[in-house]
Amino acid sequence: VAFVVCRSLEGLKTFSYLEELILDNNLLGNDLLLPRLPHLHTLTLNKNQISFQRNTCRILLDHLAEVVPSLQYLSLLGNMACPNQLVCKEKDEDDYQRYRYFVLHKLTNLKFLDTRKVTRREREEALVRGAFMKVVKPKDS
Repeated sequence: VAFVVCRSLEGLKTFSYLEELILDNNLLGNDLLLPRLPHLHTLTLNKNQISFQRNTCRILLDHLAEVVPSLQYLSLLGNMACPNQLVCKEKDEDDYQRYRYFVLHKLTNLKFLDTRKVTRREREEALVRGAFMKVVKPKDS
């Protein structure tokens, strides 16, 4: 297990057999770039600055799918990308579920997302509609 308070993630490339990485509370954003870590199965990015601005979260998830192919547990709690009532009072359980479908569509090997186990039904829904899920609500007129 590595506990890192980081300014740069460049040094991680020397830990190619790393299995768990906790990067909580580091002000990391959507431009996060990890080296290839083929054995990494657990990644926590709680309380950083990851958001759903434009397509940047999609790009981050695509990057994770490429560089951490063994990823089974991901936590993004406390980021704007993870829409729950702890981060934003306007978000609800439907917003959070859409977020889960989107992430599961991109990271198909996940067994846990945040604190919840991935269900078979969620995985099926993510395959069908995950690409179209955006956590956006229309504003009341």
